[in-house]
Amino acid sequence: MAQTLVGKVALVTGASSGIGAGTALELAKAGATVALSARRADRLAELVAQIEAIGGKALALPGDATVEAEAIKAVEDTVAAFGRIDILINSAGVMQAGGIQGVDIAEYRRVFDINVFATLYSWSAAVPHMLEQGEGDIINITSLAGRKGGPETNAYSASKHAANSMTDAMRQELGGKNVRVAYLMPGATSTEVASGISNPNWRNAIAAHVAKDGAVQPSEIGEAIVFMLSMPRHVNISEITVRPTIDTTA
Repeated sequence: MAQTLVGKVALVTGASSGIGAGTALELAKAGATVALSARRADRLAELVAQIEAIGGKALALPGDATVEAEAIKAVEDTVAAFGRIDILINSAGVMQAGGIQGVDIAEYRRVFDINVFATLYSWSAAVPHMLEQGEGDIINITSLAGRKGGPETNAYSASKHAANSMTDAMRQELGGKNVRVAYLMPGATSTEVASGISNPNWRNAIAAHVAKDGAVQPSEIGEAIVFMLSMPRHVNISEITVRPTIDTTA
């Protein structure tokens, strides 16, 4: 991979596994210095070691993106360590099943806390730095569920619709100030997304879905993100879908 991001500083949330970890590694391969935020400090330490082993530079910033103060601190610690923040990748996310019958309101709140508000907290801290620098890039990892709903994906789909809408509004607000904002909607991608689902039937179904032959790999999502970031500044790939070739659904 060409080192198109040399001199750039990136912060990746949800970096301890899956798309976040895969993206952080690809950013480092492209030459970016990478700050890594997630709750699992041991996983972050392993990823720092991986990045350093390929000649990259990384910093682990353990914390919970759903706690506003901790999300903001990750941004400020990135700037304190490296002097700037050029790229923010919001990858922290969670999936839960459930519809309106027997609804668990606390679970809905948790889904929105992670999939929507954690993103907002990071934005609120990163945008002032990017405006002061005169440029920046923000990419939010959402989902194809943000295009449609389903009886077993009510909270998840609603949160991803919200994230997509919020991202596009932010794009319109910041585009004229040289801050590019975009969202990437993955289809079936080999991650641990199923592990946190409380409903066993839905957990098993999603685990099978993301483990099927031909599923996208986290590194491939990372490569797509590097492509988006490597475009000339006047080009903003504001929305991109990455799905398995075998997925022929609309």
